[in-house]
Amino acid sequence: MSSSGCKKDGHAAAPSAAPAAEGAHAPAGVKPGSHEDWCVEHDVPESQCTRCNKELVAAFKATGDWCSSHEVPESHCVACDPSRKKVRPPKVAAP
Repeated sequence: MSSSGCKKDGHAAAPSAAPAAEGAHAPAGVKPGSHEDWCVEHDVPESQCTRCNKELVAAFKATGDWCSSHEVPESHCVACDPSRKKVRPPKVAAP
C-alpha cells in the first residue's frame, strides 16, 4: 500500500491502494460536477475538495456541513459513513 499526499497544501492524504495519477487535480475552468472536476487524490469533486483548497472550509462550516473529528465536510466523510463515497461522473463524449 502506498501513501499519496496532496500536492497543494502539503498535508498527507490518507493511504490509498494506488499512487495519485499524473494530473490528479482538475485543470482550471472545468465545469463543477463534470468528469473533469475531480480530485483523484481525495476522491471528491475538485470544486469541493477542502483538503486541496482550504478556502472552501468556511463555506462548509457555515452550512453546518463539517465533521470536526475528520476535518472534512460531513457530506464527504466516508470515515463516519462509507455510503457518502463520491463517484466520479462519467466522461461525456465531445459533440
